[in-house]
Amino acid sequence: MFSAFAGISSAVADRLKDMTSIAGVRSNQLVGYGLVVGLSGTGDGNSGLTLQSLQSMVSQFGLVTDASNLSGKNAAAVMVTADLPAFTKPGQRIDITVSTIGAAKSLRGGTLLMTPLLGADGETYAVAQGNMVVGGLGVTGNDGSSVIVNIPTVGRIPRGASVEKMVETPFQSSDNLILNLHQGDFSTAIRVSDAINDVFGPDVSVALDASSIKVRAPVDPKQKVSFVSLLENVEVDPARPSAKVIVNSRTGTIVIGGDVRVTPAVVTHGSLTVKVTEDMNVTATGTTTTNANGTVTTPGEAVQTADTEIEIEEETAKAFVFDTGVDLADIVDSINAVGASAADLVAILEALREAGSLRAEIIVI
Repeated sequence: MFSAFAGISSAVADRLKDMTSIAGVRSNQLVGYGLVVGLSGTGDGNSGLTLQSLQSMVSQFGLVTDASNLSGKNAAAVMVTADLPAFTKPGQRIDITVSTIGAAKSLRGGTLLMTPLLGADGETYAVAQGNMVVGGLGVTGNDGSSVIVNIPTVGRIPRGASVEKMVETPFQSSDNLILNLHQGDFSTAIRVSDAINDVFGPDVSVALDASSIKVRAPVDPKQKVSFVSLLENVEVDPARPSAKVIVNSRTGTIVIGGDVRVTPAVVTHGSLTVKVTEDMNVTATGTTTTNANGTVTTPGEAVQTADTEIEIEEETAKAFVFDTGVDLADIVDSINAVGASAADLVAILEALREAGSLRAEIIVI
């Protein structure tokens, strides 16, 4: 019924490249506003933003026209996004994603016009242009019916942007490298520092906090790349994570860490079901009179009487005991044995925590 994933480290150590990242060596997000043309009648139409963009675009070629003379039926205003990887040089190309911001129904068959891509500092780092690849499809009939497959309003252009400016990083100029753990842990940080010192010599690295380890880099900048190549392949056995129970309130998914423990406790589980049935009883009425012609019955209005039936079903409460040293498997087996649902499991774990018997942190996401 329930699945639990143990957080116990395996016998195989992890490489530093899988556990850490180097401070300052990261990708940067780029964004730009552009115009897609060449659509087959699936554009924005007479949107003011699109018409203004078309007017501005044609004016760059010496043409003077009014927005009322333009049609945006085959054009769409879009936002262009991209990730600029670290150390990417001018002239190299990166992938981009194009998304509509207006009323366009599909970008299939469109061409993105030259679009500057800006960084967080407002500088232009790349220029995008090209024909899009759209995986979605949208079809609309004259009677208003429509069929949409996947997302036709988002497209991609592989290698669709040319890098124009490099993002400077402190990698070559810094005297030290800072390794940031993907999951902060004081014990793991110490293990990483000790493993580096065992390979490269004493006092080469020191743990700064639960997430960062400072490593002394070579004095010669030419040796830094080779040093990092060796550094990222150093193997470390991570420390066992803290005991946690993760509950996803939207999907009912519950993950119990392998280090979760329960001190001696008794848990009683049962449920009470109350069923209320409402019904109406109808009784016919009438007036009986006797005259010279005999007895005459005059029908009257029917009388309705409420009939409520209440049924109570109570399952027999089931109790189970957690002894000293109970581990993950025992917890799951005991809860499964009483047929507890996901909601019941959360209630049991919360009650154990309040009683001080659950040695774990409950996190609701």
